[in-house]
Amino acid sequence: METKQTLMEPLLESAEAYGRTGMDVIKLKVVDKSAAVTTSMVTYSLFTIIVSLVVFTLNIAIALWLGELLGKTYYGFLVIAACYALAGIILLLIHPFIKSRVSNAVIRQLLNGYQSCKQFKHPQI
Repeated sequence: METKQTLMEPLLESAEAYGRTGMDVIKLKVVDKSAAVTTSMVTYSLFTIIVSLVVFTLNIAIALWLGELLGKTYYGFLVIAACYALAGIILLLIHPFIKSRVSNAVIRQLLNGYQSCKQFKHPQI
């Protein structure tokens, strides 16, 4: 009976180490994927902020220029506001298309590593 128990102990220890290793690999893959998504989001956010500031500055310049051409400064700002109203209406109409494309892109990026997780082969004991 004691020999069976001594034979089982290394087997149980190996199985426990095998389970811990598998969990560690899964944790590392989750951390890697989370870091990749977060980095992408931060990069795109910073890019969006910079582009927004440039567009904002250009809009003021264009509004002042149009106002000078039209005779009153506020006419230029009204024209720019009308352009933004039109752009807002167009975005409202195509919102479902944009939402599905962005959702699919995020899901695709998150699940990109899923295939490599499925192909992971545990080491033989």
